[in-house]
Amino acid sequence: FWLKASGESSASTWHRSAVFAAAATAMARHTKKVGITGKYGTRYGAALRKVVKKYEISQRARYQCTFCGKNSVKRAAGGIWKCSAKTCQKIIAGGCWQISTIAATTARSTIARLKKAQGGEDK
Repeated sequence: FWLKASGESSASTWHRSAVFAAAATAMARHTKKVGITGKYGTRYGAALRKVVKKYEISQRARYQCTFCGKNSVKRAAGGIWKCSAKTCQKIIAGGCWQISTIAATTARSTIARLKKAQGGEDK
């Protein structure tokens, strides 16, 4: 919307309003709610973008290395995780989106419980 400069004739130049001038000089704003899924815009629906947001955040997060203890494990590919610490550089097989899946955690705890039970019977 253009506003005429005050006190000038109709043949005078037009100037932008103060609102648009302030918006043009301000820096770009970040997304408020959608976060990493802002790249999808209004496509695919809100519910699907919410699900994708959860997966994309978890896949791009850094996880703690079980070998060196540093918070430096990042996803290299689907199911392949690599520790980026200079002293470690281990490659770990894990879940596609998270380093450890719920099923793997359940299996690990079950195996530990059964080993503990077997160890108690032998003594």
